[in-house]
Amino acid sequence: MTIKPMRLAQRGFTLIELLIVVIILAILAAIVIPQFSNSSGEAREASLDANLATMRSAIELYKLQHKNTYPGAVAATGNGTAAACASPGAVGGVVGAQSFMDQLTAASDAAGNTCTVAGPGYTYGPYLRGPVPAEPINGKGALVTEITVTGTGVKPVPATGAAGGWLFDTKSGNLVTNILGNDSKGVAFANH
Repeated sequence: MTIKPMRLAQRGFTLIELLIVVIILAILAAIVIPQFSNSSGEAREASLDANLATMRSAIELYKLQHKNTYPGAVAATGNGTAAACASPGAVGGVVGAQSFMDQLTAASDAAGNTCTVAGPGYTYGPYLRGPVPAEPINGKGALVTEITVTGTGVKPVPATGAAGGWLFDTKSGNLVTNILGNDSKGVAFANH
């Protein structure tokens, strides 16, 4: 009598089972992928809020240390005796965007004159490390031409065709983005 070895049937996945798994994975991907695509826009909006908070804090500290005068309201002439005290950009005493940038990023005296190095008489600031941050939605605002400084005393409003950057009023102290339109939650960018 001979015994025949019994073979166990090896069973694999059927085509239908594989198709069901692929369909389930496709449904999960369709749910998850749109959430990731929105996250980059939300990250830029969070960065915008962080940059605004940092700059607004720096502006208020500048105001407290400079006799209730906002940056950009007076010329950053850089009248120090050291060669380094020539104002980085506002040579000649121009009131506006360049003074705003210089007074936030360089050492200054009580009158708002700036110096690239802290020293005798230049005991205030700098209020920001490095340059004025760019507005993260359009990537503008780090250059003088991308910052608009006004002295109207009212909250600045982006004009038609606004391409980004910052708007700052030297009388009211309002800093807003120069962007028309709304964020992902329907809030105007200028109201952040």
